[in-house]
Amino acid sequence: MRRRTTRARRWRAAARAAAAVFLAALAVAAAFPGAAIPETMPWAAQPAPAENPPDPIEPLHVRPLAGIAPGRNDSNPVWSPDGSLVAFERTRGTGKEIVIVRPDGTVVDTIDHRAEEGGERPFLLPDDSGETSYNAGISWSPSGKRFVFMSNGGERNYDLFLRGLGGAVTMRLTDHKEKDGHAHWSPAADNLVVFVSGRTGKGDLYVMDVSTRTTARLTQGGKANLYPRWSPDGKKIAATHGSNENHDIFVITAAGLTGGREPGRTLASWPWDDIRPVWSPDGTKIAFYSNYNPAGDPKVWSILVVASDGTDPREGEGLAARVAAEDVIPDVETGPAWMPDSAGIAYVKNDPHEYNPIYIVDFKSGTERAVRTETKMNHDLACSPDGLLAFRAQVDQWDHMFIAVLKKKAPYQ
Repeated sequence: MRRRTTRARRWRAAARAAAAVFLAALAVAAAFPGAAIPETMPWAAQPAPAENPPDPIEPLHVRPLAGIAPGRNDSNPVWSPDGSLVAFERTRGTGKEIVIVRPDGTVVDTIDHRAEEGGERPFLLPDDSGETSYNAGISWSPSGKRFVFMSNGGERNYDLFLRGLGGAVTMRLTDHKEKDGHAHWSPAADNLVVFVSGRTGKGDLYVMDVSTRTTARLTQGGKANLYPRWSPDGKKIAATHGSNENHDIFVITAAGLTGGREPGRTLASWPWDDIRPVWSPDGTKIAFYSNYNPAGDPKVWSILVVASDGTDPREGEGLAARVAAEDVIPDVETGPAWMPDSAGIAYVKNDPHEYNPIYIVDFKSGTERAVRTETKMNHDLACSPDGLLAFRAQVDQWDHMFIAVLKKKAPYQ
């Protein structure tokens, strides 16, 4: 029990650290504590243990993505749309930069944005000296030639910025006294970005045309809306909605995006905490983390997969049956990692005795197979369109990016 309690505390601390810069300013808790759990769960059947675990997946090779060196921590890989580049965040001391590399480790760009000199110094977060540059939350344009990211510019408020590859000029997209972040570029439009802003007092969703910097508000206050993600066809947006006690998953439909009266459709609405939705590559499914589990332990997280059109149950036994993997490490910044064929998900198993190994679950058979990476304390999985796995692992107490090359895109077939 002590191991589990310590593990839960570490995860909550990590979640707070990752989100505090943005969410604290929104007056939204940065951690996602467990929801109020019902005393009985009539649908919660205990799963039978696997008698003969399947053979592990043997990658062609596993290697550090950008070298191993002390004094820095790498996290949150994000592949470009064509898989030719991967960006990740690198923390040195109190600062954070974004590093963009090729799969072979060649560095293409480093983003350590600094605001222009002069001007009035705006409000800063507690313990922020105003001199440390914090850059995070990159999202690629469909062409992969531009990207948006969040930065404090080394002294200013946390806003969104636009930049091209190769040291191009960085352009400010937002300039509000409240924080803007959680940006995601539409995969189907070269100019549309959805993001979260605290300018209304909570966390509301906005869409921006980056060519004109014009914005349109999508949600109307109340509870916070976090981690918006466009569907692959650019016609819908999935997001997390709720309060400290409970978050739900909802989808803003085409009518909501065009100003209609149908603002959204709830996909999960029950007493459990549901966070960080991610669309499947083919757009038919959405995966998210939930602290629903048969044992009723709010500190144990699962991955659920539901139909994106809202035809699956939103609660009870029907939604509980959509669990794809149990007792996982919830990587809040990256979300569940879909395989390219939309038929499986890679995730990190919450198993400290095995140093949190990587698994891939096949939806068709329900088979979960370990990926033999020989790395320890894995986190932050991201899968490229070609099936390459980027993730962070610990080496001598420092977190570094690794890449695993699998024998085929769908290793479970």
